[in-house]
Amino acid sequence: MYVRIFSILMILAVISVTPIFAENSLISVKTDKGNYNEEDTILISGNISVIIGETPVTLQLFLNGNLIDIAQLEVSEDGNYFHTILAQGQLWKNSGEYLVKVVYGEANIAETSFTYSPASEIIVATNIFEVNAGDSGTFDVKYTIRGGIIEDIRINPEILGLIIEINPVNEGTLVLDLPRKYIDAEKQNGKDEVFIILIDGVQTTYEESQNFSESRTITLDFKPGDSQIQVIGTYVVPEFGTIVMIILTVGIMSSILLTKNKFQIKI
Repeated sequence: MYVRIFSILMILAVISVTPIFAENSLISVKTDKGNYNEEDTILISGNISVIIGETPVTLQLFLNGNLIDIAQLEVSEDGNYFHTILAQGQLWKNSGEYLVKVVYGEANIAETSFTYSPASEIIVATNIFEVNAGDSGTFDVKYTIRGGIIEDIRINPEILGLIIEINPVNEGTLVLDLPRKYIDAEKQNGKDEVFIILIDGVQTTYEESQNFSESRTITLDFKPGDSQIQVIGTYVVPEFGTIVMIILTVGIMSSILLTKNKFQIKI
């Protein structure tokens, strides 16, 4: 008797909980990035799986439990909603983890979070790094880094490029002024070729903002946790290029001599 009553109560409990779970899954929310800096634009978006009339989405933004922003968002016919926030002003002076909470209807809630750093906590440095070029002496690489520091820049002859060691504090940007005399990327016709940029072994994109006869300026982004950037061209330091040609020539001549000797032996 008691077992049957207990079983019925359990079934009723499961049935009553199921609709609540389904309602909570009606709405989703996300941000376009996980980290933002002052003056960045924060894009918040999400989707409503079941539209309830003209019900709007209520968005709230919190830092340490304090309300920073609130908005009512319209839901499009396909169930999507969007909201942008410009991270500047008096309410954006504190760093930390910000909580995004969206509510749709009475009990449909979704949350996500992101980290934020004000300008006062973002490291920006413009300097010149002296790179050791072996027999060619040294050469200077002018750089501007935002959101971290450069610990080392060195030549890697095996990749025809530079190895740059960084220590990021948060998401940042690195601008490099590369002297063509020491590193460049060229096509066979002498025109500019794109550099290959790897961050911790993963290829990434960059922008080339300036292009002069003596230098090329490239800009790339990095994230917290990144540590090594490889800038790969078609040559690095002219003297190294000469050595490569000598080695290649010696290799070709050796192959020709070996082939000739083998041919003579067969005769």
